[in-house]
Amino acid sequence: MIVQLFQWNWASVARECRDFLGPRGFGGVQVSPPQEHVVVPGRPWYQDYQPVSYKIDATRRGDRAAFVNMVNTCHTAGVKIYVDAVINHMTGQPGPATGSAGSSYTQYNYPGIYQTQDFHHCGRNGNDDIVNYNDRFEVQNCELVNLADLDTGSNYVRGKVKAYLQDLQSLGVDGFRIDAAKHMPAVDIGAMKVGYVYQEVIFGAGEPITPEEYTGNGDVLEFRYGEDLAKIFNREKLAYLRTFGSPLPSNQAIVFTDNHDTQRGKPVLTFRDNARYALANAFMLAWTYGTPKLMSSYEFSTFEQGPPSDASGRTNDSTCFSGGWRCEHRWQVIANMVAFHNAVRGTPVTHWWDNGNDTIAFARGDKGHLIVNDESFAVTGRSFQTSLPTGVYCDVIHGDFTSGRCSGPTYTVDSNGWFRADAAAQDAIALHVNAKVS
Repeated sequence: MIVQLFQWNWASVARECRDFLGPRGFGGVQVSPPQEHVVVPGRPWYQDYQPVSYKIDATRRGDRAAFVNMVNTCHTAGVKIYVDAVINHMTGQPGPATGSAGSSYTQYNYPGIYQTQDFHHCGRNGNDDIVNYNDRFEVQNCELVNLADLDTGSNYVRGKVKAYLQDLQSLGVDGFRIDAAKHMPAVDIGAMKVGYVYQEVIFGAGEPITPEEYTGNGDVLEFRYGEDLAKIFNREKLAYLRTFGSPLPSNQAIVFTDNHDTQRGKPVLTFRDNARYALANAFMLAWTYGTPKLMSSYEFSTFEQGPPSDASGRTNDSTCFSGGWRCEHRWQVIANMVAFHNAVRGTPVTHWWDNGNDTIAFARGDKGHLIVNDESFAVTGRSFQTSLPTGVYCDVIHGDFTSGRCSGPTYTVDSNGWFRADAAAQDAIALHVNAKVS
């Protein structure tokens, strides 16, 4: 289970690993790109996805020493570090200009790294931009929104990229999210990758490039999951979740309700959906399909808005629930369902029940049980059959389980495996064996 601490600075990630992620059982954290990036007026979030060099010396999140301290602190807390690696392209800025670490560049000239011959110049559409996503050549040889497209088929480019990833690996990084993977042939990524990767390959209906092509390299981000989950929660019936999944093999799919791209315009649930967003994440963490990746955001009112920052553009320390930081991973429902997820790992779905509409319940073997009610009214007077052992359980949706005690409501499973529960409107109940009161 991974949490994306989007745009958090290195010191804040380290502190969160030590104080919250490690103690709460989070498996890994995805951090924003650590390489030198462009500096754009207004400092939008996407400037970090325009590399100027592979230096880890100066981004708006901190320097190399702070990055190393973050990795070590997170490892001490039992949390792995996954880097968002931008290796398909360099900048979309014509230059000449100076990057965040002081490196000079123009769009196709990065002294000591790349020159014009190291980029694709596809000769399409006047400005070399991708226009037709049904043309494989164009998608993988033209420019994504004017970003200088690296010739990843070149041994020289492959060597430079691999050296960057190896440098990060030498600092203790555990794996990589490969940004814009769809825009590179799978064989090119295979030639450059180091260790564990999960790849950004966005499915497009009828397009020739598919997520399934990339499973030979590692795991793949399953964008269909979040959109389908939102469609069911918003317009269809939760009863349809009984067979929920996607075409990618479950053991190679990284699933998510939203990420930094999709929450800015795709039909997905986000922190602005409040209770429904929490319920969708609870389902994701309780379900059997894929490896969940949670999102941790900041407030934004425009597409471009960057993270909370000081006057010089340096990212502010993340203080959850203030200063613009939303910290969805700390919402009680989501944070407590991480422990549920860990408790039920490897168990099947059993005892499925639904009302034919928007209330569902299911067990995960003899380790956990979840009820989700997305109706506009309470569902009362029902008993639910489960395989949980006889005993009293903390409802981790509404309470924290600490030192054998529950701060919220409890439910009793009888000797025949039944418990009675009333589910409020747009609410849930979650029980698991590691939150057993008696």
